[in-house]
Formats: sequence, C-alpha cells, structure tokens
Amino acid sequence: MTLHRTIAAVTGRIRERSAATRGPYLERMAKAVSDGPARAHLSCGNQAHAYAAMSGDKDRLATGRAPNLGIVTAYNDMLSAHQPFESYPGQIRAAARRAGATAQVAGGVPAMCDGVTQGQPGMELSLFSRDVIALAAGVALSHNCFDAALYLGVCDKIVPGLIIAAATFGHIPAVFVPAGPMTSGLPNDEKSKVRNRFATGEIGREALMAAEMASYHGPGTCTFYGTANTNQMLMEFMGLHLPGASFVNPGTPLRQALTDAAVEKAASITALGNAFRPVGEILDERAFVNGIVGLMATGGSTNLVLHLPAMARAAGIILDLQDFAEISDVVPLMAKVYPNGLADVNHFHAAGGLGFMIGQLMQAGLLHADAKTIMGDGLEMYRREPKLIDGRLTWADGSDRTLNDSILRPAADPFAPQGGLKQLTGNLGRGVIKVSAVAPDRHVVEAPVRIFHDQDAVKQAFKRGEFTSDVVVVVRFQGPRANGMPELHSLTPTLSVLQDRGLRVALVTDGRMSGASGKVPAAIHVSPEAACGGPLARLRDGDVVRLDAVAGTLTALVPGFDARPLVEADLSANAHGIGRDLFGAFRQYVGPATDGAALVV
Repeated sequence: MTLHRTIAAVTGRIRERSAATRGPYLERMAKAVSDGPARAHLSCGNQAHAYAAMSGDKDRLATGRAPNLGIVTAYNDMLSAHQPFESYPGQIRAAARRAGATAQVAGGVPAMCDGVTQGQPGMELSLFSRDVIALAAGVALSHNCFDAALYLGVCDKIVPGLIIAAATFGHIPAVFVPAGPMTSGLPNDEKSKVRNRFATGEIGREALMAAEMASYHGPGTCTFYGTANTNQMLMEFMGLHLPGASFVNPGTPLRQALTDAAVEKAASITALGNAFRPVGEILDERAFVNGIVGLMATGGSTNLVLHLPAMARAAGIILDLQDFAEISDVVPLMAKVYPNGLADVNHFHAAGGLGFMIGQLMQAGLLHADAKTIMGDGLEMYRREPKLIDGRLTWADGSDRTLNDSILRPAADPFAPQGGLKQLTGNLGRGVIKVSAVAPDRHVVEAPVRIFHDQDAVKQAFKRGEFTSDVVVVVRFQGPRANGMPELHSLTPTLSVLQDRGLRVALVTDGRMSGASGKVPAAIHVSPEAACGGPLARLRDGDVVRLDAVAGTLTALVPGFDARPLVEADLSANAHGIGRDLFGAFRQYVGPATDGAALVV
C-alpha cells in the first residue's frame, strides 16, 4: 500500500528538521559500534568486579564469547503493573543460559505510581521522575559490560525515561519486556460514577474505597486506557516489544513464554551474531511517526504528547506539536476504550487488539510498513498474535476482522475520521486537547473564566457552591517551571459533576491531566507557561475565553489583552516538602512543554 501523502510529508519534514541532530547522533552510535564489544576493552580487574557474584556464569562472562544482557528493572511492589517484575531477573537469567547467553541486573530505576500521588504534593515530582529514570538507567548501563539491554518497565514516566536511556546507549540492541494488564475488575465507568457521587456527598468514603479496591484489585496495569497502556501500545507500534506482547495478563503461561522469547530475541540481535539490531537505528523518524499514528488511532494518553518529543530528542529526532496535529487529521479513531468508551484493555485485546489495528493501518497506508523493529525490517510480524500450541510459543495470523465493533473498528469504518488529539493555538499560547472522549457538542466552549493557582482551590470553590453558570476553569502556575507540571486528574469528578448539571464547562491549564482524562474539554500543556511570562498570567476573573477544538484555537476574547501586565504567583510553597527540595534545579532548568518538558535532553 502506498504511504499516505500526509504521513509521508510529516515524516519528510521531521527528517529535514532533524538533519542537524540525527546525523551526529548516528555518527556517535556508529563509532561506539566500531569499537567492538564493550567487555573487550575492560581490564581484568574491571571484569572481575563485574562477574564476582555470578557463580555458574563466571567462565562464560570472562571469556566474552557469549552475549551478556543487561537488565534494567523498574520493579517495585507499590505499582501493580511492576510487581510481576519481581521474578523476572531469575527467569531471564535462566532463559539467557538456554540461549547460550548470560544476563545480569545492571541496575534499578525509580518508578512512582501516579495513582497514589494524584492530588498530593508528590505529584509535583512525577514528570521529573522521567528524567531521573533516564539518568538512573544511564548509570546502570555505564558499566559498559553489556551486548544488549532488556528494559523492564510499563507505567507512565518509566517507559519514556527508559527510551531516553536506550536511545543514549543506542549502539546496543534494546528489547522492552512488558508485564501486562490486570484482569478486569469493577468496570471503569462504574468506578467513575461512584467517584462523582462521592464528590457530591451522596456516598461516604467507605463506599468509595470499596469501589476503588474492586477496580484496582491485582497485579498488572490499571485496565483503563491511560498513559501506562498507551506506553505499551507505543512499544509495539515502534517495534520494541515482541508482537502481541503488550496486553497479555501477568502470571499466565503465555506471559512467561513471551518473556523467555524476549530474552532469546535480545541474545540473537547483538553485535556478536549475524542479525545485529542496535536500537539507535530502530528509533528513527519512521518509528516515531508510527508511534504518533498509534496514539491517534487508539485515542491514547495526552501525556505522550509530552513524552514523545523528549524520547525522540534523545535519538536526534525533533518533533513538533504540528506533527501531532497533522497526523491526527488523517488517522481514524479505531478504538473505544475507557475513558472514551466502556471497554477496558482486556476487552480491546480480545476484540483483535493491536495486531488487527496495525494490519488495518498498514493497508490504509498510514504506517511506515518498512520501519525497522527488533523482529527485522518491516511491521508484518506485528499483524500476528502469539499463541501457545502444545507448550510452544508461535505466532499465528491475527484476526482480519474485529470481533467486537463496539470496541474496535476497521480503518475504513472508524468511530471518528480523525484521531483523538487536537493542537490549540491562539493568544493564550499553544496547547493540546484530547477530544476522543468529549461529546461533539462540547468541542466548543465560550464562557467567563474563574482563575485558580492550585487544584485544591477549585475543589473548595465547588464545595462552597460557587459554580452556578457556564465557566472556563483556569488553573495556572502548574507548568514544569512552576511546580513540576503535576497531573490535575483529581479535578475530573468535580468538573464532570458541573457538566452533568447542564453547565458548559472547560479546563484551561499549563499543567497536565491524567492519561485517563475524560469527557470534560481540557486545554492542557499550555505553553509558554504562566511562570515563564506566558499569556495565562494575563487572565483575570470574568474574562471570556473561547476553547474551540473544531477550529483548533484557544483565545481570550479581551480587548487589549496582549498589553496587560502579567500576574506573578508565590511559588515558594512548591519548593519544599515530600522531596520537592531535591528538585529545585529541575524546576529552574526544565525545558518548555512543547519540547517535552525535559531536563536531560
């Protein structure tokens, strides 16, 4: 199938824009490859330190004839999605031995749970944790003992941080090893209804707790289609997972077989063999365009609009919001998974999942079918699905039709002709909005604003009954320089209740919403942020703002607006407590949201 002209044009523009950075990046990676296997350059003392505790693997490590795989793990048992990784190192070492290789845990990286920190001070460290993860993974791989790396990570900032590190060490192969989603519990829409009833005081905390525990109930990712599951989709579309690996539940024989196969794949694509696949070559402009296409087709998390530019920059690729907007304009929305539908990711996977979707998008010319992956050249293998037949892992032809068209539809008959994200521009700056879960009659909201400088103040105003008419709620000084750009997901029940009461409501912020942001229109990541003199700092209570997701505009309808003085905020409260003291340099030097709000790239 011929590549769609818009996909071709956007890819060409990215390639041209990135020439000055991608070329030197590839030269650095080629130089590292030409130096040969890293262990050959270590002294005997260096190597003895590295292998001292490796018991039965010492001889093979010392001779350097077998591939040595470095495991970078984000295991902890605070995150349900990462708890299964506890047993992976032992399984990986055993699988590596069977494949004639060795494996070592190179290091661990932090992994925080946004579900725990929502609405709490710790959320102000959440986005910055991505850069810490990249740094920690870099430290792990700096031992320079590894012929390939296996990355164990799933959730929100973890996969982007690991990708930044993998790109930085792009001269060796990288295989990302998922753990899968938890089995389905209390449906996400039922959980949302309980939250709204709690917000209005209809039920107490005991009922709320029971609902939350019934929804988040076991090992694996949360089942809604937020950032964690969007990350898993992305790794498959970008060719860094084994085909069909993203949404297989933890603790199943198929999950174990896929983990073993990931180890075998990593061992087979090192420079010591004949199928060398350094990850720096995989992470090119085609891979990132394919990732953006997947983001739009699935109605994925808005957080990836922040993460993808940072991830790409680590590989010398420069993305712009306009790339997202133009791809969204031509990629159909093919999935309805909560919050833009009632299904969860298990239902999506059963309906045909990513294999069906990738096949459809390839046929429509909306993917770079020739992109490099860990499986070889091209995406054809990613149309297939893994199966255990007589105890052996094999890949069979995936479904060529949807098994549930209320969840997953073909590209020619989608839920919407365009993707789930829109760019917004205007005299308030540049931002994005996720429209896949927003009713069409809410795509345009024009109303007076109420100004707040933290999300708790919005909730208190709601409890006092102050929202009685149409309103654009502006929560500013929430950008990366101000306070680390926390998610404002805890506002979702409050704003949803107002909308359910018949008010026209929208949120405008230089902060973030959760990857599960839902039915209330929200202009987020507005840049420049208020703390850097952005125009949000000119708004006053009562100003009329128009959020128009159809036209792609975000405008203050105020005469002489650009000449107004800027409001300043006291940000001292964001500097201390719950670890925030440690991140002053991050707040001072972090880049703008349009570039990924990153510090290390």
